[in-house]
Amino acid sequence: MTSRLSLIALAFATFATQASAFEISSPSVSNGKWDAKYLGDKAGCGGKSVSIALAWKDPPAGTKSYALTMFDPDANSGKGFWHWLAWNIPASAKGLAEGAGSKGGKRLPKGTVSGTGGVGRAGYFGPCPPPGSGAHHYVFTLYALGEPKLRTPENPSPEMVSVAAKSQALGEASVTYTYGR
Repeated sequence: MTSRLSLIALAFATFATQASAFEISSPSVSNGKWDAKYLGDKAGCGGKSVSIALAWKDPPAGTKSYALTMFDPDANSGKGFWHWLAWNIPASAKGLAEGAGSKGGKRLPKGTVSGTGGVGRAGYFGPCPPPGSGAHHYVFTLYALGEPKLRTPENPSPEMVSVAAKSQALGEASVTYTYGR
């Protein structure tokens, strides 16, 4: 009888863990359909690089801050391109409002660091694949960190931010949206 109760308790615990998975999503975009304002503001993309709204839920216990990356693995002949990096996002944040990462990240939550991506400026740079290159995948990854600040060197490269966030993460959530022109 005791082993039967233990199995039932284990089944409930497993279900509860699966039901509250760490997730990230955006109400701003549906797969392949981006409003023009979210697109890149260079290379004839016709956008304004207004960052999309993001929401997340059910972070791991002990989360003290977040780090966010947006990466296009299809760009640069498969070498990829960093569109957005932000870290030291307070644990109290449940998402980022539309435009929060735009223009150097001035609208990000207090204490958040806005990193320099592939276009050489801090803040969000929207999708801007070369015409005819097919649909590109834009991967938004949110890392839940057990420390209030991400440990990185001064002026880290996007790769350093990504590696540091992954190595210091309690958990991560990601969502991928596509866009082509």
